[in-house]
Amino acid sequence: MNTIPAVRAARRGLSGRRVQTIVIGLVVLVSTAASTLALGLLVASNAPFDRAFAAQHGADVTAAINTSSDSSGSSASSARLAATTRLPGVTATAGPFAETTVTALVPIPGGGPVYRGPGPGGGPSPGQQSSLRAQVNVVGRASPSATVDDLTLTSGHWARGPGQVVWDDSQNGLDLPVGTVVTVTGVPGSPKLTVVGVANSITGTAQAWVTPAELTALRPAGTPEVSQLLYRFASAGTQAELTADIASLRSSLPSGALLSAQSYLTVKLQSTSSMAPWVPFIVAFGVLGLVMSVLIVVNVVSGAVVAGTRRIGVLKSIGFSPAQVVATYALQVGIPALVGCALGVVVGNLLAVPLLGQTASVYGVGSLAVSAWVDVAVPLGIFGVCCAAALLIAMRAGRMSATTAIATGRAPRPTRGYAAHRLLSRIRLLPRPMTLGLAGPFARPGRTATTFAAIVFGVVAVTFAVGLGTSLGMIYNDITRSADPVQVGLQGTGPGYVGGGAPGTPSLRAQERTVQAALAAQPGTLHYVLEGNDRISVLELSAPLQLYGIGGNPSWTGYALTAGHWYSGSGSQAQVDVNTAFLTDTGTAVGDSYTLISGTRHITVRIAGTVLAPAGGKPDVFGSLATLTGLDRNLAPSQYDVSLKPGVDAGSYVNALSSALGQNYGVNTSGGNAQVFAIIMGLIGTLTLLLAAVAGLGVLNTVVLQTRERVHDLGVFKAIGMTPRQTMALVVSSVAGIGLVAGLIAIPAGVALHNYVLPIMGNAAQTALPSAVFDVYHAPQLVLLGLAGLVIAVAGAMLPAGWAAKTRTAFALRAE
Repeated sequence: MNTIPAVRAARRGLSGRRVQTIVIGLVVLVSTAASTLALGLLVASNAPFDRAFAAQHGADVTAAINTSSDSSGSSASSARLAATTRLPGVTATAGPFAETTVTALVPIPGGGPVYRGPGPGGGPSPGQQSSLRAQVNVVGRASPSATVDDLTLTSGHWARGPGQVVWDDSQNGLDLPVGTVVTVTGVPGSPKLTVVGVANSITGTAQAWVTPAELTALRPAGTPEVSQLLYRFASAGTQAELTADIASLRSSLPSGALLSAQSYLTVKLQSTSSMAPWVPFIVAFGVLGLVMSVLIVVNVVSGAVVAGTRRIGVLKSIGFSPAQVVATYALQVGIPALVGCALGVVVGNLLAVPLLGQTASVYGVGSLAVSAWVDVAVPLGIFGVCCAAALLIAMRAGRMSATTAIATGRAPRPTRGYAAHRLLSRIRLLPRPMTLGLAGPFARPGRTATTFAAIVFGVVAVTFAVGLGTSLGMIYNDITRSADPVQVGLQGTGPGYVGGGAPGTPSLRAQERTVQAALAAQPGTLHYVLEGNDRISVLELSAPLQLYGIGGNPSWTGYALTAGHWYSGSGSQAQVDVNTAFLTDTGTAVGDSYTLISGTRHITVRIAGTVLAPAGGKPDVFGSLATLTGLDRNLAPSQYDVSLKPGVDAGSYVNALSSALGQNYGVNTSGGNAQVFAIIMGLIGTLTLLLAAVAGLGVLNTVVLQTRERVHDLGVFKAIGMTPRQTMALVVSSVAGIGLVAGLIAIPAGVALHNYVLPIMGNAAQTALPSAVFDVYHAPQLVLLGLAGLVIAVAGAMLPAGWAAKTRTAFALRAE
């Protein structure tokens, strides 16, 4: 086939139909940008962990096994441990490594606490020596190298003798440089350990490592001997497979010997929690954009074929083959689609920059970018879909005979739409130009259907975005505790903070009386509650457990419940509330009893409810101070959470309270990561506007085609007295009815999409969501959203309507 004539004909078609060319280019641009963003973020949220996991031969399961030499029957001998390495499905193992949990005094660089918890906390004055009391999970290993969990030293060297420790580089506030001295308490002599190296374990198998001999000396008296074994399994790609692997491991050991078994998928969820929640809604926008692109491309090409029917006959009469005709119309779509794909990739990468920057900081990899294969695969895929849609329609043009094409021209079939015209002409309440316009779509039912579908998807996007924005705003307010906007930090306190109080610092009780008096004196105070928080290591959990001890009514803290109720009871009847990550990590549910064991201390509690606290996928426990101090003797009050009366300005309240208390007390307003929230809300708004614009462009193309087809009719109408305003009413009405009906149909679909995507986002963030965040659509809002289809249709029709109104009567009558 000689392609030169087809290229020349396509070039003339592009220059003669600029609106069609622009519409295709912009529609494909938006679809490519949204798809690149969605797939790029999905890959980036998993790729860093997957690469590191493969490079370090990460452990599929990290097991802690009781190996105490007692007669309880719940411990495993060396022979039983060795037998587990030969279980069916086990492909590699490392260990056993001795493991224990120690309490350590960690010096804080710069003289102030690094980890502060959700509120301002307290701390020493600048330059003052301070320490953080933390529970640290320590493992004895002679070397960082292993067939499973091959540790990566990021600085320093491995521990070679007594008094040396290698620190994990991802301690979330306990990052220590080489040379730091850590004091271990609770063991004879309170040994001091010098950090000689910093290492990384991709699955968080420990918080620190020492030599095996040193580990024996560090084990607190009265604690059981625990060995850590690391396993890789042949089938470990899903949680179900890992659950089966752990069940096999448990059954091969004495009852109760397996103290904990941590899946790598749990660690991966924690690692990807910064970005994973945002991927589902971006994917939803990407799918909507892709579907709209296909619909509009089909509409544009079919319209071009219909409008160019006479031209097709002319091309065939001068010798164009069917293949050349098909190529001509395919090129008229392919060229602008190719440009749209190229620009869409650039836009998608630019939109991904803020979120990828957040993920890069989580993994400490310096920078992240959309993967190269995504930048290639997405535009190729969308370009292929557009070309396939164009070819299917263009083949219709190739099959036409020259005589039929020239004789038919571009007018619709005479019988189409007449019944609608006759029916609508009987409506006396509407002006005749409007009824003519409302009947117009029935002449081209195929084109009307694709335009209708494009508007439906546009309104679905708007409805989904409005609901999603409202829900995310409510979730953000709950997480940042907007109901509890002020915190007052006590002096010389904080999570695990010990010693170092400035001379003359009042006792904790005295500080509490002072703060309570000041709060009672403030007219804007509604109520307040005392809170303390600390992190501890628990054998059953690989990640540190965050404790929130509350002295007073827990509902006053500002945390939102997602299920159950706030805790009650004490002693053997004590209850706690937890976040979803705790339930996931422990396999428990609301109503279950659970024993928390930390070192030589343990408490059994009943889970009363779940709290909206994503915490990056890490476990949290909320309970009374009296209950949780039974597990953690270092847990102490550190701040007051203050709720204000309606209408009270938080900033003014903070200023007044600060003046009353003086500079020794930290008075602050609560807040979250407002930057990330602003980025997400901006992204939702941008994608919504783009998809609404795409729907409007689809309407624009439809109205342009209709107006060109009916230009002679418009000339006749103008000749018998139709005014420019009536002409605009006729053209706009031709799509207004479609838009109104499409908007009404799209509302339930948009609400359903919102209710489907939001739980997926919550699962990705490892948190259940309160029922209130789903009930965000109200009658007045739904009425306005129902008009969105009408607005999109009218906006898309205004430009060609203006052109039709300005067209001179003589010019319109001369047109074919």
